[in-house]
Amino acid sequence: MSLTALPAHDKAIDITAETCPMTYVRTRLALDVMTQGQVLLVKLKGEDPLRNVPRAAADQGHDLLDLVPLEDGTHLLVIQKG
Repeated sequence: MSLTALPAHDKAIDITAETCPMTYVRTRLALDVMTQGQVLLVKLKGEDPLRNVPRAAADQGHDLLDLVPLEDGTHLLVIQKG
């Protein structure tokens, strides 16, 4: 996926260097400063973040719009703030 093909978004973060629980802490901090309806892109890697970040975001009332696997083995999670 090229940068021009990224989903429409208001903010993007890269948490590929983080480990749980910091993966969701960083995601939540980003969502906290956004307004309802805005879209956050989260680049993540690893089984734990892939399992935990989407679940935690949904538990917090946010909408999971997409999860896109990237060629480098990472994923792009698209979250709309609830």
